[in-house]
Formats: sequence, C-alpha cells, structure tokens
Amino acid sequence: MRAMIFETPGQPLALRDVPVPQPGAGQVLLRVRACAVCRTDLHVIDGELPNPKLPLIPGHEIVGRVELLGEGVTGLRVGARVGVPWLGWTCGECDFCRSGRENLCDFARFTGYTIDGGYAEYTVADARFCLAVPESFDDVSCAPLLCAGLIGYRSLRKAGDAQRIGLYGFGAAAHIVAQVAHFEGREVYAFTRQGDSTAQEFARGLGATWAGSSDEAPPAPLDAAIIFAPAGALVPAALRAVRKGGTVVCGGIHMSDIPSFPYRDLWQERSICSVANLTRDDGHEFLEIAPQVPVHTTTEPFLLEAANEALSRLRSGQLTGAAVLVP
Repeated sequence: MRAMIFETPGQPLALRDVPVPQPGAGQVLLRVRACAVCRTDLHVIDGELPNPKLPLIPGHEIVGRVELLGEGVTGLRVGARVGVPWLGWTCGECDFCRSGRENLCDFARFTGYTIDGGYAEYTVADARFCLAVPESFDDVSCAPLLCAGLIGYRSLRKAGDAQRIGLYGFGAAAHIVAQVAHFEGREVYAFTRQGDSTAQEFARGLGATWAGSSDEAPPAPLDAAIIFAPAGALVPAALRAVRKGGTVVCGGIHMSDIPSFPYRDLWQERSICSVANLTRDDGHEFLEIAPQVPVHTTTEPFLLEAANEALSRLRSGQLTGAAVLVP
C-alpha cells in the first residue's frame, strides 16, 4: 500500500510503498476512505510532542471500511463504515479507566502518534475504538468530526452551561463547536488572528454573535472561553474576557508557555482547565448529536501524496475549515 511516513523530526513526510498491515486479536483492517489533517499532526511532526513511534504513519481522524476482522472481534462486520479517533487503545484496568476517565489512562496509545494512523491506504485499529459514524455524512465531511469535532465537543462540555462562549482560534475545531453551541441556544464570540477578516466572516456565517481579533475585548463579558489556538498568551487574554466565576478551557494537546499574569485576572473564582484526549462516550454522544444540528464541516480535499502541502497550509494558517486526505 502507499503511505505517507514520518521518519525524521522536522523533515517532510515521505511517500512509501509498505506492506498492508494485518489485524491481530481484537483488531480490524480498514481501507481508509478519508483522513483529516489535524494540528496535533503538526505538533507530532514538528517535534513538539515527544517520543512518537518512528517510523510513523500519522493521522487520527480516519473514516474507513472494515476489510478484515481479527480474532475475537464481535459487533463489527466486513464492509461497515467506522471512524477512528485519537484515542486508539486503553488498558481498561487502571484507576482512570475504571472510574470512567479512560481519556487519562496511564497506558493509553494514540492513533497516528504511538500507533500507525490514517495517512495511508489501509490501517489497523482496535475494534473497541472504532466508532459508528452517521450515514448522513460522506467520507470527507465526516473525517473532521473524529478529532476537531470530538475534542471540540469535550471542550464545550467542560465549559458547562455557559451562555456566552468565546472561541479563540477559529479553525477546524471551532467551526464545528460554533454550530453545536448555536444549536444549543448559546451565543458564540469568535476570536481570530489579527486582521483575519476571512475567518471572522466565516465565523459570522456560522452564527457567531461577534467576531474580532484575539487582542480585542468582546462586546459583553463571556461566561466561558475555549482556546484552540496553541498560543499560551491567549490564556491571560481569555481570563480578562470572562466574567466572575467564568472558565477558560484549553482545548489543545500542546500550547506554548503561558506568560505570567496578575492574580486579579484569575480572582473571583475564575478557573482554567485543560482537555486531554476523549472518551468513547464522548464519541458516541457527539456523533449522535452531529446529524441533529446538523453540523456542516468545511473541508478541502487533498490527495494522499499531497499531505505535506496540506500540513504546510495548516501550519501557515491558510486553510478555512479542515484539510482531508483522500487515498
């Protein structure tokens, strides 16, 4: 099969011909139909997330068809269409797994990071972590739901019942979350790079009450803010934008250092929390809600061999919505 291989940190991915993987016990072989490109892929490839499996096939927003069942697999059939998210395996036995927090599993393995992912024509996945995907979404439009949607949804739930929500960084995750928040009757305030009128217009088109630059104050105090951009300097800015008792949710797996800020910005019971990975319950819940909204994903398809171009455009902020690789 053809696959885009991450071999050396800081170097472009290499197109290689490699053997089709075979499923072990509890696994399935999938023919990849689409795999979205995530900012986390950049963090892995740019060396910001330590100790990836090398060589590695990146990609963790996978939509595929089951081609072969490994020993002991039940509940899936050959030909079924499924999605594979970032969380690819958990032990099921540690304190976190047994308390409903498998996203914090001590021994977790991650798709496209510590196990091979979807920048390929085929991939192997743990059958337990293959999620049924809505039939109302085609392969390309469905792929961003598997991380941008899922992590965004978990971030939104961390914001509680906040009515006014600020979204810092209006990319793949934010454009999905904005639709869910609007569906739930919340007000969305979108913060973009300075002067990015295209992203601001995009946000308003998805129902945002207000859109402006991340260095601007919103027209009304926020109940909560979710930060998707990997810029630590946005944390103090978001704290200043939320009202007393408000929450700032950091939705990314990597962020630059948070600069020091005066205690008064945190005082009055404001709080900061991070989001780590996802649970299968998050996946089932979000993928049930998405068709009800209905979520419309904005995507730009790329051929598999154009993965480096897609990553470069994501890195430089030249995408509206999500890039999706199509083998």
